[in-house]
Amino acid sequence: MSETATPSAKPAGPKWEADAKDDIRTALRKFQKPLQELVQRDANEGDTRLLVTDFLCVALGYDKYEDLTTEYAVRGEFADYGVRIEKQLVAFIEVKRAAQQLNARHLRQVETYAVKEGLEWIILTNGQTWQAYHVTVVTGQQVSTTLALEVDVLGDETTAKKVERLFHLHRSALKRDTISELWKRQAATSPQALADVLRSPAVLDAMRKEIRRQNSFNADVDELGRIIRSGVIRPELVIDAKK
Repeated sequence: MSETATPSAKPAGPKWEADAKDDIRTALRKFQKPLQELVQRDANEGDTRLLVTDFLCVALGYDKYEDLTTEYAVRGEFADYGVRIEKQLVAFIEVKRAAQQLNARHLRQVETYAVKEGLEWIILTNGQTWQAYHVTVVTGQQVSTTLALEVDVLGDETTAKKVERLFHLHRSALKRDTISELWKRQAATSPQALADVLRSPAVLDAMRKEIRRQNSFNADVDELGRIIRSGVIRPELVIDAKK
């Protein structure tokens, strides 16, 4: 009786996605030791940039000459990197030295560049930690910058989780704007978004009906809204007190 060959497992996604993740997985092993050494000796920003450039090319698939512009001029100032995909500027990258903790001041610096150039995406890194932020500019409102993803290359998370997050920064993924879908999903379930849902008329009315079912008490919807605003939701999430 002849044996039937077992068909090989099909990749979970398209080939370009599998290839991108393979790039990242291989690079994480390759860069771990050099990155650890940079952190241990508190390497300067210039040395960190050398490693970041190599990581962008080897792990994330960018062409050093076609896709990356160092010291990108922004109205008399300079972003560390401008990232172009098919000649279109899509993001700025700000690099800090390997042992330096990334902070809000660093973010504000590159955020200003993005606003001036009309970009949605900025990346902040010290080689070890990679953060990607979405920048939203609405006329007459304060600029909103929200974290879309964060990866600690030397952290305790599994390699698989690091690969899944870094994938959205790979050239192939950024070209297809997968990071926007990631950001939209996160924004939809952010504390602010959920606070808005809790205060929506439909949810307040559903609360009123459930309270009546459980306690035979017909609560006032406006009063429920006041209680939600003042006693349930953190004050900083209540942007519009009239809601």
